[in-house]
Amino acid sequence: MSSRKAEDLTAIGIGNISIIADYFLLASGNSTTQVKSLADEVEYQFTQAGIEPLRVEGGRGATWIVLDYGGLVVHIFHKQTREFYNLEHLWADGERIDIQQMIKKEG
Repeated sequence: MSSRKAEDLTAIGIGNISIIADYFLLASGNSTTQVKSLADEVEYQFTQAGIEPLRVEGGRGATWIVLDYGGLVVHIFHKQTREFYNLEHLWADGERIDIQQMIKKEG
């Protein structure tokens, strides 16, 4: 997603505190068009690896799109929507994962 100018990429390990997933990956976009573009990129990259989402919520014009890959749930937000829902606060007991080195390798 960094190649599509995603902002504030954050990974949270939640496997020790929830059965929902092992990890959340959060990203922000500046417009609904960018949010959709980021979701399309995630789906494309996973499909190239032979992995399809179990569920996708949101869509065109959405300010929040969720892609559920089982152990990984990707949340892509419009900036204001992310501030409103503040998942980082809701999942504060989760483990913050430093993904900056992975982003630098990709970029």
